[in-house]
Amino acid sequence: MRLVLASTSPARRAVLTAAGITPVCFAPTVDEAAAVAAAENEQGTPLTAAETVDLLAKLKARDVAARYGSTADGLVLGGDSVFLLDGEVLGKPHYPDVALERAKKHRGRTGTLHSGHCLLEVKNGEIVGEATLTDTALVTLAPDVTDAELAAYVASGEPLKLAGGFAIDGRAGAFISGIQGSPSCVMGLSLPALRQLVRRLGYEYTALWTASA
Repeated sequence: MRLVLASTSPARRAVLTAAGITPVCFAPTVDEAAAVAAAENEQGTPLTAAETVDLLAKLKARDVAARYGSTADGLVLGGDSVFLLDGEVLGKPHYPDVALERAKKHRGRTGTLHSGHCLLEVKNGEIVGEATLTDTALVTLAPDVTDAELAAYVASGEPLKLAGGFAIDGRAGAFISGIQGSPSCVMGLSLPALRQLVRRLGYEYTALWTASA
């Protein structure tokens, strides 16, 4: 079964590849801020973090299915992730000083990572099935990570474009002392969630495995 990933994220693609799945990747074009604002205006209240990732995962999958038509035939997967600490959403820090401040705040504490997923079944360019699921994982940064280690991590540039400002599959892996939930969820694509969604649409998860896997 062909899997189309509505993302060009190297981390999400790596998760799938390591799991024996070779996706076809397309970049979605979704104005995330405008979409969230419109949804909040419609319902009259702010979206929760879980509602936000659910909405954006759906929009990304639908955008790729619509723009690429029959080229996207198969199962189309959209995803989005947010990280929270003390109830505050910590997106991509972008700047070293912001990344360092957030890392120090996270040190010795546990944050929450929500990963939203939307899986579409597309035939002849038409959406004939849809299933959504949001997975959640708790991530603890070790209390004994030093200021020097955090400064070196920020200087590597790795955390600047990552939600939450860390990558468990990268340099920050040595600083994460605990994960409750799926490790792949923390990387932005929960394999257990994907398996459930594939089965909901009437397929076997193993059908996604490539022949060489």
